[in-house]
Order: sequence, then structure tokens, then C-alpha cells
Amino acid sequence: MTDSARPSTGKTVAFAHLGCEKNRIDTEHMLGLLAEAGYGVSADEADANVVVVNTCSFIQDAREESVRTLVELAEQGKELIIAGCLAQHFQEELLESLPEAKAIVGTGDYQHIVSVLERVEAGERVNQVSANPTFVGDENLPRYRTTSEAVAYLKVAEGCDYRCAFCIIPHLRGDQRSRTIESIVAEARQLAAQGVQELVLISQITTNYGLDLAGKPQLAELLRALGEVEIPWIRVHYAYPTGLTPEVLAAYRDVPNVLPYLDLPLQHSHPDVLRAMNRPWQADVTNGVLARIREQLPDAVLRTTFIVGYPGETEEQFQHLLDFVAEQRFDHVGVFTFSPEEGTPAAELPNQVPAEIAAERKDRLMALQQPIAAERNAAWVGRIVDVLIEQENPSSGEMIGRCARFAPEVDGEVRVMPGEGGLCAAPGTMVPVRITAADTYDLIGEVVGAKAMVQDALSMQRAHS
Repeated sequence: MTDSARPSTGKTVAFAHLGCEKNRIDTEHMLGLLAEAGYGVSADEADANVVVVNTCSFIQDAREESVRTLVELAEQGKELIIAGCLAQHFQEELLESLPEAKAIVGTGDYQHIVSVLERVEAGERVNQVSANPTFVGDENLPRYRTTSEAVAYLKVAEGCDYRCAFCIIPHLRGDQRSRTIESIVAEARQLAAQGVQELVLISQITTNYGLDLAGKPQLAELLRALGEVEIPWIRVHYAYPTGLTPEVLAAYRDVPNVLPYLDLPLQHSHPDVLRAMNRPWQADVTNGVLARIREQLPDAVLRTTFIVGYPGETEEQFQHLLDFVAEQRFDHVGVFTFSPEEGTPAAELPNQVPAEIAAERKDRLMALQQPIAAERNAAWVGRIVDVLIEQENPSSGEMIGRCARFAPEVDGEVRVMPGEGGLCAAPGTMVPVRITAADTYDLIGEVVGAKAMVQDALSMQRAHS
């Protein structure tokens, strides 16, 4: 990554990355900028005196992990540069409480990492936090990827215009600011040239992409433009139901490399709980949108997340959510218990649900979903699907990968056995796999050649004739 014409500084900076994939991209840009400036960069804190910690502050557990990491590194005598959401959240307070912290860098300021480091080296303690973050990185900002060669994340927008009562993200990352379609396509082409097989589009609300630029969302136009890029899989994360218009669903259907995988952060089903969450617009649209998705995209894979134990959630309202999940039969469901975030309206709401009741509701919802997930998985047995191989075990020949129904990090995986004659595949390649078995979360299959695919196509044709 280092420009060969640029002399090395001889100094190594280590990185500790915490938090979400949006944060990961910021880390990758900081790595790219430092490498370009001649610094050595490392993921091993033992290699360096200075460690950049890109922190998360989304919920209390994440803050505790960030603070624990900072304290451990401080005790090892490291000089710390604190970046990301925790820095944006607590600012000067962090510098005061951690003498080892030499700088704080806000969520809209990571592009200044080289000058921050230079100022720290000159003996300054640096507060590089914009009160209102406005920056969004693009294809011209150096980037040093930390994911496998085959998978890359692409941030299409930064920040969020919604004000959900439980969420601190707009306070930490500012209002939505979208990149242009041209900028996103240019970066996608760069990633395609690096051999990327799967591109995951991310932002806070990807279905609102472009609203700030054009006065109306432009996700359908973006997906159609990305259809021209030679990447086999394009996956969209965080699709709010209000944004899944007929135009957007038509783009999902028409653009061959856009996967029919919809990640819908619904959070709840009961209108009163959604109103308390400051999502009153959602209750009226959810059922209609889900019906439209299934009609227009019969192969759609639906993932969602819910919050249980929200302040004021009654047993009756929770039962409404159980009934909704039983009826809708989602492929993948994530469940979180409510976490009161200081600085959000929800933290001040009356009738906070006791933690043990919230935990028990989470267990009940997961117990309801497990057989549904198993059934949804089992429906894939017998099919031949493309699988992106990500790991291999040379001793057993077994490979591990994902098919289109599994997103990286959050869903299941496909355990792949060698096919007839020892057919195998290397990590980073996509191969046809016949699914032979399923469990609750994962699939099992074997690599197949052209012969099996032809036989499958023939038997399907006969079945239809």
C-alpha cells in the first residue's frame, strides 16, 4: 500500500478496531492514509508504541468493551489515539480521564489522521472532533482493506436523518449525507479490479440513499448503475420498509448481481411500541411491504432485528410481536434487549421493563424463531447454489463458505465437502454446490461439476413440460 516513491517514516502504528462495518471502513481509510504517508501499520499492538483505537459507542456493552480495550492498552504503556464513536460521544472527558490518550478523533475527522499523528509526535495533545460531522469518504481516499479479498463493504452514505427514540447514532455521526452514484460506482469498479466477489452496500438507512442529494431516494438508480460492475454479488444492508418502493423492488428483481436479500431493521410490530420508538410511520407499511416483497421477489431472503423489553412494552404487546414473527416466517432474526442510552429520549421513558423480563422475552422470541429458521434452511436442500468459499481445511478437504442467503458475519455458513473425483475450490472463489443437508442456522453441501448442473436443468425442464 505504501507509495514506493515516498520514504518510510520507520514508525509503526497499530490499530485496534471495534464496532460495526461502517466503523471498519473508517479504520481502512485511516490505514490507507497512514500507509501512504510512509508509516508502517499493524494489527498487533505489540509492534507499536502508538495504537489507534477505533471505538464503538452504540450501546452500553459496546462502550464498556471500548473502554476496557483503552485501559488495557494504557496499562501496557501504549500511547493512544482514540477515534470513532466513543471519541465523538465523550470528547474532552476521554482526554481528561486517560493520560495515555494523546488524541481524540471524531467520526467526521478520521481523514486528518496523518496530521493528528504528526502533531502528537511534536508533543501536542490533539482534540480533532467536529461538533457536527459533515465528512464522507469516497473513492479518492486511500483505503487498506482488512476483510478477505473476496468480500468488501462500501459505504454509500454517512449519518442518519431519523430520530428513533432509542438510538444515539445521529448524535454521533450527524445527518445523512450521500455519495454520488458516480463516486460509488467508481469505488465498486476499483474493488472489482481487486477481485472482490461480494460487495455489501452499507449506511444507516440504505433505502434513503440519495434523498439529501436529489430530494428523493435514489437506491433504484444506484442498483441499476451497479449492475454494470463486474462483481457477482451485490448485497444491500439496512433496508427500511418505507423505502422498499415498487421501483426499488423492480431493481432488485431486474439487476442480476443484486441479491434478493433484504435486511429490514423492523425493531417491533406493535403500533404503540413503534410510536414510543418514534417510528410511527412503520406500523402501517410493514405488512404491505412484506407482501409486496414476496410477490415481486419470491426467492427473497428476509432478515430482521427486534428490540424486546422496550420501556412500557406490555405482555400483550410482546405477544403481538410473537404472533407477527410466527406469521411472517423470516429467514434470519436477531433479537436485542433494550439498552437505555444516555442522551436518548428512550432512556427517560417511564415504565422501564426489568432486565430479567426483557431477557426472558428475548429467549421466548428466539425459541419461536429457531424452528422457523430450520424450516427455511431445509427448503434449500437438494438445490444447486453458488457458494463463495472463504476457508479450507487441507487435512479434511472440507471448505467453508456462504451462499447468497447468508450475509458475512451475521448469518450462517455452508460447510462444503469435496465433490465427485475430489472436486475442490480455493478461498475467494465461487463454485456450484449441491445442498445435501441443513440444520437450524447452517447448510451442508458438496461441490458439483457441469454434469450435475445439466442433469438438474434437464429434470426441471421435464417437470415443467
